[in-house]
Amino acid sequence: MVTLYHKDIDRRISQLVEAKKEHKSNQVALKASHTTIFGLTEIGLCMSKKIGRMKAKKQQVRESHLECHKKLQARIQEAEDTNQEQKLTIKALVEEKVILLQTIQGLQDENDVPFDDEWEEEPKEGPGEEDEDTTADVQRQVDPAGALKGK
Repeated sequence: MVTLYHKDIDRRISQLVEAKKEHKSNQVALKASHTTIFGLTEIGLCMSKKIGRMKAKKQQVRESHLECHKKLQARIQEAEDTNQEQKLTIKALVEEKVILLQTIQGLQDENDVPFDDEWEEEPKEGPGEEDEDTTADVQRQVDPAGALKGK
């Protein structure tokens, strides 16, 4: 019975030694797991920070884009307004030209004067009587279509 008891103790010791080895191996694996989890947690935190910065940057880009879009729309509207003003000015000038041509034609018909596309220059009274700032050298004429041209 003593031999059986010793064999049982030896078997039990060997189980304990194996359990201790397994425990040591599990501790090493657990430490490696903790290190891995810690590393992954750090990576996750860094990624969260980067994602936060990227979201902020994205929002900033959106706001900047919106601001640029508003400015561009304002410039387009301003250009359209200017274009419309120019069209109205041109229309008014064309209407004024037509009225002036009709007036000229009416005056010529009243005075029985043929249409002459040359303006006659009035004789000068004498030297020095002209205003120096006038553009006496530039004579203007009206062609049959009514456009003004410089000579």
